[in-house]
Amino acid sequence: MSASTPGIPGKRPFQSPAARPEPGSIWAMYKRMFFHVRSHWLLLTAAFFCIVSVSLLEFAVPQLTQYTIDDIIPHKRYNDLIWIGAGVLGAAILLGLFNFFSSLLMASVGQRAVYDIRNELYGHIQKLDIGFFDRNRTGDLMSRVTNDVNMLQQLVSNGMMSLITDWFTFIFVASYMLWINWQLTLVVLITFPLMIGTTHFFSKRMRAAFRKVQETVAEVSNHLQDTLSSIRLIKSFSNEEYESERFAVRSSSNMTANLNAVKTRSLFEPFIDLLLLVGLAAVLIVGAKQTMDGTMTLGTIVAFMAYLRLLQNPIRRFSRTINTIQQSAAAYERIVGILNTKPEVTDALDAVALTDVQGEVEFKNVSFAYHNEVPVLQQFNFKIEAGKITAIVGSSGAGKSTITHLMTRFYDPQEGVVTMDGKPLTRIKVKSLREHMGIVSQDIVLLNGTIRENIVYGRPDASDEEVEAASRAASAHDFIQSFPQGYDSQIGERGVKLSGGQKQRISIARAILKNPRLIILDEATSSLDTESEKSIQDALTNLLEGRTCLVIAHRLSTIQKADHIYVLDKGEIIESGTHDSLLAQQGRYSYLYELQFPQKVEPAQTENVEPAGHRSRRRY
Repeated sequence: MSASTPGIPGKRPFQSPAARPEPGSIWAMYKRMFFHVRSHWLLLTAAFFCIVSVSLLEFAVPQLTQYTIDDIIPHKRYNDLIWIGAGVLGAAILLGLFNFFSSLLMASVGQRAVYDIRNELYGHIQKLDIGFFDRNRTGDLMSRVTNDVNMLQQLVSNGMMSLITDWFTFIFVASYMLWINWQLTLVVLITFPLMIGTTHFFSKRMRAAFRKVQETVAEVSNHLQDTLSSIRLIKSFSNEEYESERFAVRSSSNMTANLNAVKTRSLFEPFIDLLLLVGLAAVLIVGAKQTMDGTMTLGTIVAFMAYLRLLQNPIRRFSRTINTIQQSAAAYERIVGILNTKPEVTDALDAVALTDVQGEVEFKNVSFAYHNEVPVLQQFNFKIEAGKITAIVGSSGAGKSTITHLMTRFYDPQEGVVTMDGKPLTRIKVKSLREHMGIVSQDIVLLNGTIRENIVYGRPDASDEEVEAASRAASAHDFIQSFPQGYDSQIGERGVKLSGGQKQRISIARAILKNPRLIILDEATSSLDTESEKSIQDALTNLLEGRTCLVIAHRLSTIQKADHIYVLDKGEIIESGTHDSLLAQQGRYSYLYELQFPQKVEPAQTENVEPAGHRSRRRY
């Protein structure tokens, strides 16, 4: 047991949302990206060949210029001009081809890397526990999977290719320039430490600026997701203008963040250009003097100026590429922040799969809180007998749904243990545990698709006959058949084309089709009319024969046939028994029952008789 924290003795500390990781080095980002692209080594090899060829061709063109000025022109070798022109034209054509193929190949590698990273990120998010989703907003997660990953694609397809090309060009050209005139080359290179310092200074600021851009994009996505999913609520309150104003505020923040990033980048590029022009001026002065002194030929200084352009172009391009790199670095930090998040609910090393399930569930001294300061259950003991129908009643906030969350291991208790057939849930594989459970919640979740696709979600291989049988058991078959396309009818996003009762019956049919050993009905019939509720209850009575079932209900009419009923209040069991025995106790259950089914009292009796509801309130 971990150290105690406030709220519940001996509980694990509540974990806050994943903190943003400290900015890593650019090389760490490239290393991770290389891990994703190394499997495409054939494409990388071909792209590398094209990049080296581009560098060599760019290196060769100034040689033709120098040869023309120093040899062909002084000796008036007219016949060789055609070969010089052909050489320059051939080099231009080859440069175009190699640039085209290198861009295409690197874009292909980049798209494959994005495919791998996005799948890895989405797969990792799917494995995270429910607590993670409680702490993170949907729009932000969507932004990380889409916008942030797309930023990394630019890094691979554009940034990486540019860096590799420029690196080779710089090494080749700098080496040759040092060989032909090391003094003049040193004059150029003396400005490079200033460039490196300037780049380092602006890089950190650009990364922070682009991180803010990504965060504001996520805020825009959050607001968009929230409002579009709640459009009926917005329109019912005529709040369109209010939401538009709120959206404008977030868009304004994004615009400001982008302008700040552009401002930083716009300051950086002129500084680099200034230093490049200082180097050019130094070469012009020193080179012209050496030429006038006769220590350098005219062709050599022309070629040297061409090489200087080749040497400076990588620096100039890098000053623009650093924009992409820092955008990618900001996105990379946000992606790694998710990938480095570990789920709190995981399979233990010795976890086993459930076999021969009976369905007995027991809570032993369980304490649980969603937040440190708000305990929901404290030293809670509770048992669901195998093959029986167990019901839980109580007012909102009593902890009823929390019990189902712990049974399904959406969360683990901070203290105590929950068992299934005597085995602690932490020693049972999560997938195996949930495969034997069917849940019908008051929060109905339907996916955009057909009715059939939603019913077979837990059993994709189910036959049409099985789907229809489950639908009939859930009193859903008749209304499904009333749609023009029957089971193949589209239900819209979150089942928007269905009524509340229809959506609930679809979710019940989905649970019935799964045919689980343990069924949890969390307010499963709350949206149904009395007639539909009765038909479903009759169907469930037959279906649940010999199975374990937990029923959570506010409507006491749905649990009168339960084998055992527990009454919860503020996370504690205050009464238990059958429906009849609890009524006889004249306690909390009786009070709740009287509220829902008030008894008629003769007028003559009311004068000196205290209302039953009042008696219960005084007792509790």
